[in-house]
Amino acid sequence: MATMTLDQAKALPRWRRPEALLFLMAFAMPIAFATWSALLNNFVIEAANFTGVEIGWLHTVREIPGFLAIGVIAIIIFMREQTLALASLLLLGAASAITAWFPTLGGMLIVTFFASVGFHYYETVNQSLQLQWIDKARAPQTLGWIVAVGSAASLVSYGLLVVTWRAFDLSYNFVYLTSGGITAAIAVFCAFAYPQFESPNPQLKKMVLRRRYWLYYALQFMSGARRQIFVVFAAFMMVERFGFEVHEVTALFLINFVANMLFAPFMGHAVARFGERRALAFEYIGLMAIFLAYGGIYWFGWGVVLAAVLYVLDHLFFALAFALKTYFQKIADPGDIAPTAAVAFTINHIAAVFLPAFLGYLWITSPSGVFVLAAAMAFTSLMLALCIPRHPEPGHETVFARLKAATPSPAE
Repeated sequence: MATMTLDQAKALPRWRRPEALLFLMAFAMPIAFATWSALLNNFVIEAANFTGVEIGWLHTVREIPGFLAIGVIAIIIFMREQTLALASLLLLGAASAITAWFPTLGGMLIVTFFASVGFHYYETVNQSLQLQWIDKARAPQTLGWIVAVGSAASLVSYGLLVVTWRAFDLSYNFVYLTSGGITAAIAVFCAFAYPQFESPNPQLKKMVLRRRYWLYYALQFMSGARRQIFVVFAAFMMVERFGFEVHEVTALFLINFVANMLFAPFMGHAVARFGERRALAFEYIGLMAIFLAYGGIYWFGWGVVLAAVLYVLDHLFFALAFALKTYFQKIADPGDIAPTAAVAFTINHIAAVFLPAFLGYLWITSPSGVFVLAAAMAFTSLMLALCIPRHPEPGHETVFARLKAATPSPAE
C-alpha cells in the first residue's frame, strides 16, 4: 500500500484524498451502529424480556471498551492509525451483523462488547485523524459536513427500515446481517482503495496528561456522563412508556437525522463565527431545559407528541458537541492529538461504565429522577464551558490563564 504525505495527496482525485476517506468512514459507521440502535430496545424487550435493569447492564458493558480506549496508544506503536480505524470499523460491522443470533442477556452482553470495541476504537482514532488531516481554519465547517454525512447514512438506514419493516415483514436477523455487512464491506474497500496518509506531525506514542488541558478533560467527563442518559433511557422511555414499535422508533430516529443533516453544516459555521464557548453554552442551556421537560412527562403526564419533540431537540443539541473537538484542536500541541484523543475517550467513559447500571435501578423507582440528574449534569457542563476563552490557543486554554497572565508577580 502506497504511503504519501497530505501535500502529495492533493494531486490525487478528490475521491481518494484524506478528507474523502473521512467522509466515507463517517458514512459507513452509522449504517451498522444506527441500525443496531434503532432495533435494540424493541429487540431486547421482545426477544429477551429486558427491563430497565438489564438495559442498564447492557449499556454498561457497551461502554467498557470506551473506558479502555487508552489502549489505542499501545496499538498505534505497531499499527498505523488509519489501519486501526478501518480494522475497528470492520469489527463493528461484523459484530453488529450477528446481534440477532444471541437473544439472551449473556449473548447480548458478549456480542455488544465486541461491537463496542470496534465502535469506540474507531471513534477514538477517527477523531485523531480528523484533527490531524483537517486544517484548523476549516475545521468547524468540515466537521459540520462530516456530521451531516453521518446523519445522511443514518437517514438512509432509518428510511429503509420505516418503509420495509412492516411491508416486507423483515426479521431482526436479516436487518442486522445486512446493515453490519455493508459497514464491514465499506471498511474492506477503504483498506484497498486508499493509500496510507502521513500526518504532518508525528504523534507521541505514550499516554499524555497535561495540566493545561484540564478543562477539556472535565468537559469530556461531563459529556460522557450526560450522554448516557440520552442514549440509554430517552429511547427506552419511548418504547416502555408509550409502546413505540420498531417502525415508530425508527421514524423518530429518521426525523433526528434529517434535522442533523440539514442543520449540522450551519452549526459548523456558527461555531466558526461565535466560538466554542458560546456554542457549547447554547448546547448546555438547551439540554437543561430538555431534560427537565423529560421529567415533566412523568410529573404532569405529558403526552407522546411532546416526548417525541423533546427527543428530536435533544439529539439536535448534541450535534453541537463537535465544538469540543475544535476547542481542543486550537489548544493542543500537534503531536498530542492522537494520545490525548485516547485519554479523552477514556475520561469520557469513566462515568459511562457505572452510570447506566446505577441509573437502571433508579429508573425502576423514579424515571423522572434520572432526567433531573441529567439536567444537573448539563448545568455543570455550562459552568465549565464558560471557562473557555473567546479565542483559545496554547497558553490561553481557559479564561483563568489570561487572568493569571494579567496578575503581576510579587517581584513586580
